[in-house]
This record gives sequence, structure tokens and C-alpha cells, in this order.
Amino acid sequence: MEKKLSEFSRGERGVVLRIEGEGRVRRRIFDMGVTPGAEILLRKLAPLGDPVEVTVRGYELTLRKSEAACVTMEVL
Repeated sequence: MEKKLSEFSRGERGVVLRIEGEGRVRRRIFDMGVTPGAEILLRKLAPLGDPVEVTVRGYELTLRKSEAACVTMEVL
């Protein structure tokens, strides 16, 4: 099942299928290690849902909700 990273619940895990978006936002996401094939675990959500904290490639990363909305995931 495909789902945006911004739609994940706490503790949900998935694999990155593709990164949408353009220019600097897309480049920034790639530079942080969020690339197709990477497994991501959503660790924490802020009270209003922005930002989200994920574990990717063995480290914790905080993403804005708008950045997480650019990441299409395959739910595991």
C-alpha cells in the first residue's frame, strides 16, 4: 500500500518509493539520505503534526510536514 510519509502514524515503517517536489526541496530531502529504497520508521510526531521525527539509515532526522508530504512510501 502506498502512502505519503506525512500520513504515517507513530511507529509505522515503510520503504521510500519516490521523492516528489522540485528544486531545492527535493535536493534537500535527497541530501538528508531519504532516497528510493531507504527504510524509514516514524518515531515521533509533534503535537500539531509538524515536524515529524524519523529514523533513516541509522540516524534520527526531523522533517517538516511539507517535506514529508513529498515522500511516497510503501508501507511495511
